[in-house]
Order: sequence, then C-alpha cells, then structure tokens
Amino acid sequence: MAQKSEKIQRIAEDVLQAVGGKENVATVTHCMTRLRFTLKDKSVPNVDVVKAVPGVIGVLDAGQFQVIIGADVDKVYKELCAIGGFDLESKIPENLDGPKAKWTLKRVGNGILDGLSGSLVPIIPYLMAYALFQVITALIGPMVFGWADVGDPIYDLFTMVSATGLYLLPVVVASTAAKKFGATPVVAMLLVGLLVYPGFVAMAGQEWSVYGLPVTPADYTGTVIPSILTAWILSYVEKGFKRILPKALKIVFVPSLSILVMLPVMLFAIAPLGGFVGQFISGGLLGLDGTFFSIIGIILLGAFWEFLVISGMHLVVIAALVNVFFANGSESFVSPGALAASMAVAGMALGAALRIKNETEKTLSFGYFIAGIVGGVTEPGLYGLGIKYRRPFIGMMIGGAVGALYGGLTHITAYALVPVASVLNLLAFAGGSTANIVNAIITAVITVVVSAVATYYLGFSKKQLAELNKKA
Repeated sequence: MAQKSEKIQRIAEDVLQAVGGKENVATVTHCMTRLRFTLKDKSVPNVDVVKAVPGVIGVLDAGQFQVIIGADVDKVYKELCAIGGFDLESKIPENLDGPKAKWTLKRVGNGILDGLSGSLVPIIPYLMAYALFQVITALIGPMVFGWADVGDPIYDLFTMVSATGLYLLPVVVASTAAKKFGATPVVAMLLVGLLVYPGFVAMAGQEWSVYGLPVTPADYTGTVIPSILTAWILSYVEKGFKRILPKALKIVFVPSLSILVMLPVMLFAIAPLGGFVGQFISGGLLGLDGTFFSIIGIILLGAFWEFLVISGMHLVVIAALVNVFFANGSESFVSPGALAASMAVAGMALGAALRIKNETEKTLSFGYFIAGIVGGVTEPGLYGLGIKYRRPFIGMMIGGAVGALYGGLTHITAYALVPVASVLNLLAFAGGSTANIVNAIITAVITVVVSAVATYYLGFSKKQLAELNKKA
C-alpha cells in the first residue's frame, strides 16, 4: 500500500514539474482518465518529457493541456493539488497581466470543446444514477419481465426518480457550467431553474413581455445548451459588477443585479437560441433515423468514434445525443455506433494481448481490455496500443464498423442514457422489445470478436512483432 502511495506521489510530482511547476498552472481539473491543465504559458512543457513520466499514458493538447493517467487519475489529482497547494475542483488565480493569445478559429474551436467538456463531464455520475433507475423500471415493467406496473410503489418511485433526473438536468448543467466558466453556481441554477419552473413551462407558446421585449416561453426540460450558454454569459456579467461595485456591496448586489441583467438576455436570446440549436441538431439526426444514410453514419461512428474521443470532438456529438434523447425518448443513431466503437477498443486490446509474446506488453494489453470492458475506460487502450503502435487502430476500426453495421441493420435503440463505455452500456438498450437488447448484446460480441481477430492478424507489422518478441 505504501509503495502504491509513493508511486502516486512520484507521478504527481513529476507531472507538475514537467508542465512548468505550480507557477505555470492557471487551473487544473480532471475527468475519468485525464488531468486537465490550463497553463499560463503553453510553450513551457515539453510533450516528450511529460510522456516519459512513468505512469503517464499520453498527452493531448486540445485547448487544455491534458495528461492521460488512466484509472488512478483521481488519486494523482488529489496528490497534485496537495503538492501544488491547489483547491480541489477549483480555479487557480490566473495572471491576467500576461500576454493574451490571438483569437483564431482553432482557439475558438478548442474553447468550445473545453467548455462542453467542463460542463458535461462532471454530470456523468448524475446521468448514470438516474439512468439506472430508468433501466430498472423498464426491466421490471410490463414491457419486459412484467414484474410490476403503474400503481406498484417501487415501480412508481423509480419512475419518479428517473423523471426527476430529466426535469432537473438543465439546473444541474447550469451548476457544472458555472463552475467551468467562473460564474456563481447557485445564481446560474436560479436563473436556469426558471426555464423548468412549472408555471413558465405552462405558458409555452404564449406571447409574453420581459422589460418590454417580446418573449415566447417554451419547455426547456431536458436541454443542456441553454444552461451552458447562460452560465457562460453570466460569468462575464458577474465579473463586470464585481469590478465596479464597492467591496461592501458585492455580496448582496452582484447576484441580484446579475439576475436582473440576465433575465431578458436569457429569455429573449440565449434560451431560444440554445433551444433552436438543440432542436436543429435533434431534428437532423432524427431525420436520418431508419434511412440508408443512417446505416452509413452508424458504421462511420463505429469506425471513427474513438478518434473523436482522442480529439475531444465526441463531446459535440454527446451534446447532440442528449438533445435527441430528450426530444424523442429514445435514440438509435449515435448509441449503436458508440456502443460498437467502445467495444472495439476492448477487442483491439484482447487481440493484441493474444498476439504479443512480451510478458510486460501482454499484461498491459490484458489490463487495457479489462479497463475497457469492465471499467469503461478506453484511453489506456487508445494510447497504450493505438497511438503507440498505430496499426492496432486498423483492427479497432474494422471491428467497430462491422459491429455497428449489425447494430444499424437490426435498428437497436437506446431507451436510457447510460454514459459509460463498459458492458453496462448494454443496459441502455433495455426498455424496448426483448429482441432489442439481444441484438445489442450480439452487436457487442461481434465487435469484440472481429476487432480482436483483425488486430491479431493486422495489428502489428513484422518489424514491430520482431521487436516485441525480442524483448520476451
């Protein structure tokens, strides 16, 4: 146990030193597998030096400087915060006098991905919690096993829990987005809470006036984009009032004045714009459902989804997925492709483990397989095999495409959001017919088998195998 603790401490110390020390860190947070740094000077860290730190799987610079650690990331994060004197999950005061980077399309794109990541990644436990209640309700209900029905106390209770999760989603996202952008979470929650207030929702479609501006209330239950946009704009409004108000008045008047300013902005512009974007994306994806183009799209997602994960672009698709799901109550375009893609990483790792003779690499590959299939963590396999040897990606893509093809042809449909990449993701496909979840399981099995076989035969060049076997 002591050795494990010393290893974690050493990783934290070496990573912090490699990124330029605590003086170069503006903010540091973490997700399921990565330390996410916002650095004051991004030219300081040498990527090769960071990658060479024992315990580091890889490095990604996509807006934030991301150091991939794997399953121990939360322990490394806590140790790093202790060493650097950082507050857990909090922003570090940034030197605003330093040179500001120029605005470019790449910087804007990275900023959007960073904002989506910081707002959506923290809600994964929330989604997972109420989604599982939704899955249990579906399994015990009349559509599957028939053990319970409306009127049964447990059935009704679990139904209410899952419904509450959907109802409060915009408020929860408002909190996480506010933390990301530096706004006050409770103020953002109060603002967005108005959008799901029953009296406001009941006025949907009616004409209304706010400060003389025409506003048309709508039902924003289950949306995320209006919450993110509201928290983002709120952060600037609050900063403005903090800058001009005397210190003695800030506690009372910054929240109140910020809400007064934000109400017309949110109701007249932000919420309708966010709702329109969400409906546009949802309508586009739902319009593809059941068409020839949807099959092609599902295959492409199965083959290339993990490259979106590596780049961070998958968050854009996830945001669309959330909107589609809550607009329709189910989803059959992104979910089948994502299921196949995540299972393909596990299959790639299994195929590599069976092919490689070097004991160290074989053990690591089996570890990547377990991390993916059980833990739902794909980054170790992606970076430890795919990025490292390149050719294993061929097996992953073939398996993902073939599995997604079966899932698309059988039209497997997700009836719950289960935001994990492990076998638990199969629970998302419960709730429809028995054939639906059976075909989802077959999709997963086909994907793992095909990607493992393809990786075994195509995943390594002769030169790579010779080098690996030489070390055995």
